[in-house]
Amino acid sequence: MDKQLALLKQMTDCNAPAGFELPMTKLMQELFNEESIETVQDNTGGIFGVKKMASNHSIMLLGHLDEIGFMVTEVTEDGFIKFTNLGSWSGTVMTSQKVTILTQQGEVRGVIGSKPPHVLPQAERNKVDPDAMFIDIGTDNREETLDAGVRVGDPITPYSEFEVMANPNYLLAKAFDNRFGCAAAYEVIKAVDNHVTLYAGAVTQEETLSRGAITAANKIRPSLAIAIDVCICSKTPGMENAGQTKMGEGPVILLSDAWNIGHVSFRRYVEQVAEENGIKYQIDHLTGGYTDAGHVAVSNTGVPAITISVPTRYIHSNVSMMHREDYNGAVKLLKKVVESLDDETVERIIKQEI
Repeated sequence: MDKQLALLKQMTDCNAPAGFELPMTKLMQELFNEESIETVQDNTGGIFGVKKMASNHSIMLLGHLDEIGFMVTEVTEDGFIKFTNLGSWSGTVMTSQKVTILTQQGEVRGVIGSKPPHVLPQAERNKVDPDAMFIDIGTDNREETLDAGVRVGDPITPYSEFEVMANPNYLLAKAFDNRFGCAAAYEVIKAVDNHVTLYAGAVTQEETLSRGAITAANKIRPSLAIAIDVCICSKTPGMENAGQTKMGEGPVILLSDAWNIGHVSFRRYVEQVAEENGIKYQIDHLTGGYTDAGHVAVSNTGVPAITISVPTRYIHSNVSMMHREDYNGAVKLLKKVVESLDDETVERIIKQEI
């Protein structure tokens, strides 16, 4: 496994759902320390590597540390675990999936239980009720589950192994949403030759209404910002009319999402940089989702903000699939954009002269 695959595996294997991002904050700090990169953190755990320059302006590249998951809300007398969502889930992808409960004593494996079809009335066979779901860790009663270390309030993540698929460009793992963004920000700051100050890292709690982007943006006060996140992939059966982006066709520059219209001048500038450097890219928009760009855009006195994504299959489930060349294209585009900026160019973007 090469260094890039090892990085992506390390990122996606890390268990850190929304509100419980500390393991990812520590991992990012370790990686920045290895490269002797200065860091800054906000009080929620958002962390950024910093490359300061003698400039009037700065750019912020932000992934998000958190992944979707669950939290323990009850242990029943029979030892089963009730839970609530951390982030948006569809019940159709939850049943019979393995999970990891992150207790203070260590990790505990479980499975989201479901009734077999043999005992379901016909009317119930195609219905999914998340409120009726439970996690089974293989115990006889409440006491055994508590002895295993499980407590109300413990976070839970999907369990899925990082794998390289039949076509080695296709990668499978949990939490590409949004560990790919964390990895991309890290790869950029390691290699970039910037002329304005760069903050590259990741924020907390994006999956729960993008809360961490608010604190990070108010601490860093960037001149420009690029959120790095996943987007919908239309190249699977039944998804042909759900968007325009396809895996393997390059990173995606978002026109808009539910919370943000990409800053027009900044978006056009990024497209221009991509074309000048021969970087293949796609254009799309999100109607039913958001990224951290929205909260950064309205922070302080306003920040020109856009989102650069990669098409990802099966997001907000226990597994996701990403194309390695889309990831590499995103890293290359981000690097070229940052390197092309100087104070004069940033001023022109802010004034929408591009």
